[in-house]
Amino acid sequence: MGHTVGEAARISGQTVRTLHHYDTIGLLVPAERTASGYRSYSERDLERLRQILTYRELGFGLERIAELLDDPAADTRAHLVRQHALVTERIDRLRTMARALERLMEADTMQLDLTPGERLELFGDFDVDARAEEARERWGARNPEAFDRSVRDVGRYTRDDWLRSQAEAAEIYRALARAMDDGVPAGSEAAADLAERHRDHITRWFYDCTVETHRGLGQLYADDERFTATVDAHGQGLSVYLRDAFAANAARRGADGG
Repeated sequence: MGHTVGEAARISGQTVRTLHHYDTIGLLVPAERTASGYRSYSERDLERLRQILTYRELGFGLERIAELLDDPAADTRAHLVRQHALVTERIDRLRTMARALERLMEADTMQLDLTPGERLELFGDFDVDARAEEARERWGARNPEAFDRSVRDVGRYTRDDWLRSQAEAAEIYRALARAMDDGVPAGSEAAADLAERHRDHITRWFYDCTVETHRGLGQLYADDERFTATVDAHGQGLSVYLRDAFAANAARRGADGG
């Protein structure tokens, strides 16, 4: 006996809508249809679904997942070996992050003041001075007073401020990646609403991000490989999706006078 789409959704923790989408794009087509036309998922279908969800958790886009799963040279063991290697790599990265957070907690317990450079290390390993100078050249020249004010405001953030900001940003990126993977068009109202959440986050935490500035930021995500790598870590192809969603939101807000 096969599984209904509702049972497959319950077993996998996905929504029925997501499984319908996977069927529509040919990523997970159920083995059979009942006499009434309902989807019926086999055990083999559920195994493919498990593989899909594992690759999604690892940040692969749906098109890339389809290529991997439909590769005739790769069997179940090959996928397991690849997934194990990727998961192990992620565990190593998370352990490194955990150690960094432990050091920050130790500093907080000892009531040590962290420098702006140490706070910026929460964003990763990069040259703070070089990035600050680049930001000044790219964005500060147009409105130096606003740029300097933003730098002063951000410079006052505490460790907890940075952590809250990054947690909020991560949640927004996850929501945008889910929308992309679920097939929500970048030009839709739903995607534009998520884009507006992203713009509001930047305005509240960093600088006044107008819709046109936000549109340009989306273009930067897609054009600059450094930004692309960071954004696409949340989902392959997300940088291009954000470019289109930010542009759609700018057009909508412009039409609304926002």
